[in-house]
Amino acid sequence: MYPHPSPQPPCSPGSPLVSLVFPPDPVWVRAAREAVRSLLAAARRTDLADAALLLTSEAVTNSVNACLANRCTIPVTLFAEWNNPHRLRVLVHDEAPGLPVCQLPSAETERGRGMMLISRGADAWGVCNHGPGRGKATWFELGIRG
Repeated sequence: MYPHPSPQPPCSPGSPLVSLVFPPDPVWVRAAREAVRSLLAAARRTDLADAALLLTSEAVTNSVNACLANRCTIPVTLFAEWNNPHRLRVLVHDEAPGLPVCQLPSAETERGRGMMLISRGADAWGVCNHGPGRGKATWFELGIRG
């Protein structure tokens, strides 16, 4: 069983400290990761780096793959911000239809683990599909615990 997403997703990114808009192409996953890495370094919160970079990669990859599968050419958007000095929020929005779901793929399957990793690695997470435009946003927070 996976942790359930938070019932009240923070789908309004507020005032992000990092914002990156890019075409739905896998080459941009690295740039998204590096943007989050820079934010963590500037805040001297490298203790969150491993988890934040992995979960950012998974969320961005899910969005890019959803866009490519649905022939969506509208850019993907990454927002990252500090809710307070200790809580990082990362939100990834795309215009592809449908919502991602947690799966437990077989050991031989190469895909389908992104939402499972986010659900297990984040202190809070969710997916929302309200707000301006079509599509959805996948978000996670780190730094709530301890």
